[in-house]
Amino acid sequence: MNMPPLQSGVEHTDGSSVRLGALVPLTRPGWVEAGRHLLAGLDLAVREVNDAGGIDGRPLELVVRDTAADPERAAAAVDELAGLGVAAVAGEYHSVVARAAAARADALGVPFLCSSAVLDALTEEPTKWVARLAPAQSRGWRIYADFLLGEGRRRIAVATQPSAYWASGTCVLRDHLAAHGGTVVELNTNALTPEALCDALVDHGATALLLLVGHPEPAVPIVRAVRGDRRLAEILIGAPAGQPEFAEWDAALGEDGAGIPFLRYLPERLGPLGERVGKEFRERLGESPSFVAFEGWDTVAVLAAVLRSHGTDRAALAESWPSVAVDGTRGPIRFSRTPGISVWQWAWTPIQVVDRDPAEPDRFRTLHAG
Repeated sequence: MNMPPLQSGVEHTDGSSVRLGALVPLTRPGWVEAGRHLLAGLDLAVREVNDAGGIDGRPLELVVRDTAADPERAAAAVDELAGLGVAAVAGEYHSVVARAAAARADALGVPFLCSSAVLDALTEEPTKWVARLAPAQSRGWRIYADFLLGEGRRRIAVATQPSAYWASGTCVLRDHLAAHGGTVVELNTNALTPEALCDALVDHGATALLLLVGHPEPAVPIVRAVRGDRRLAEILIGAPAGQPEFAEWDAALGEDGAGIPFLRYLPERLGPLGERVGKEFRERLGESPSFVAFEGWDTVAVLAAVLRSHGTDRAALAESWPSVAVDGTRGPIRFSRTPGISVWQWAWTPIQVVDRDPAEPDRFRTLHAG
């Protein structure tokens, strides 16, 4: 598959650089804005590593491949990057895509540090080659379910599309809510117009609608339809996957897009490192950085640390996950084996439920933390 190379900084063809592969969704149907923030984080961290002398005097080089939310394209990119001699592969936002990349990295023996994807089953079997910074979906979405219960919302409808990621999230919500007297009904957006979906919400007596769908289609038309239906004035609209995090959500929906709680992987307050990096992001992006940008920066910080301490041998890097101790933008990063998770996992990723303030949609309100 022909994927034009995208490099960060100067390309080194003489073997002087230490190469990292980066998987990022930069074109549709990938979530392009998330990809832009992820790449901004990766790129900024690489530049800071090089400004500080690189990896034992060798520059760190980011070799970027656009996955476009395509699992086959991601797997092919891992093959190509392995052939180019990268020490490790990093990145990816979409869970199903990251799963394909992780499987290929495991098969090839290439270390893969997943930045943003949350699907619990990132690999079929336990692997030493893959580690992850983003929290597992089962943890984050249980915290979101606790938020719904705390708000007194127990009759939940999920507007969904066929996807392993959405199906997994629905199972997490259903199991956790059922244990507390809650119910979940699925509404297939491929079979229902936004108006028909509103009728179904009324018929089911739903007190919350969760958007387990793509953005902008069909999420934006659904929000507009629900907001415009007087019968649903009291319903809570939620988006656990984080669609409202990005500026394009606000641009598309304005006031209608506020007051929609979502998961965000940031601490309540950033420390000095996070504040400094966040300021750099705002200057580079021209907008407030999402948590995805911080995930990108933290990814390179971890990989730079293990490259300095263990060299560029892939097997040595993979063996280093349990010894990682890195100060990230969102707190100290360490990996462990977590029950039910097949990869090395940062177990204490900070998790918040936030929304855009209806009185000031550019401002985020923290509603719950776990």
